[in-house]
Amino acid sequence: MEGIGGDRAPVASPLPQWGHDTWRMYQYYLDKTTPHTTYRWMGTLVIAAIYCLRVYSVQGFYIVSYGLGIYLLNLLIGFLSPLVDPELEISDGPLLPTKGSDEFKPFIRRLPEFKFWYSMTKAFYIAFVMTFFSLFDVPVFWPILLCYWIVLFVLTMRRQIAHMIKYKYIPLNIGKQYTGKKASTSGSSLCGD
Repeated sequence: MEGIGGDRAPVASPLPQWGHDTWRMYQYYLDKTTPHTTYRWMGTLVIAAIYCLRVYSVQGFYIVSYGLGIYLLNLLIGFLSPLVDPELEISDGPLLPTKGSDEFKPFIRRLPEFKFWYSMTKAFYIAFVMTFFSLFDVPVFWPILLCYWIVLFVLTMRRQIAHMIKYKYIPLNIGKQYTGKKASTSGSSLCGD
């Protein structure tokens, strides 16, 4: 009865161990891509272009594209929204300043950039794989879906932009902001001219 109550450690099956090792390797390389924002987004654009070429070449899977568009719109709204919505919650945590005299508090996204990129990339990949199964090729009149998606996008973005204007926040980092003139660091000012 060595297996019951013995001093030996349980032997792990090779299949779960292989799955765990594969997941750790995947997570390791995913973590290494974190600082390389430009290259990550370029890769996502390549995957999106491959997906678009696939849909164009087979002339189908418009319902998959519509579902992908709705999901991407949902991700975009999460990316542009603050973590704490001043309209809905009164919180003790960081809030957006509403007056000029309020203390500056940094904009914290509801959906961080990395998760936005990762979810978008996974969505394009899953949609691409779905184009290989005829089950998902539902015959629809695609111009109606496109018009409906455009109307949905415009109405949603108009509401989001109105919210941004009302609470005076800009969710995009446009670059380093300078206030006033830059200080001169040339050598001539050190000589006493």
